[in-house]
Amino acid sequence: MGLLENMKARLGPAKDKVSDLASRHGDRVQHGIDKAARAVDERTKGKYSDRIQAGTGRAKEAMDRLAHKEEPHVSGAKPPARPEGPPPTS
Repeated sequence: MGLLENMKARLGPAKDKVSDLASRHGDRVQHGIDKAARAVDERTKGKYSDRIQAGTGRAKEAMDRLAHKEEPHVSGAKPPARPEGPPPTS
């Protein structure tokens, strides 16, 4: 067994545990991310606000992926089709 396979085998259970914790406590973690972003933004006096917001968005997306909120598509399967153009009027 190669080094990479060995590491994957050992980290598999940890990934499952992190995923479970992220799905159960995702709202609390995201609240913490927001709180940290505000603190950093205040200490930098807004100088890096755009970068902080971008990083916060990426961190929240990563949390969603860990919590399996966005299920990956099966290989070869197409994502659901989105309607083209404006929505129909009633």
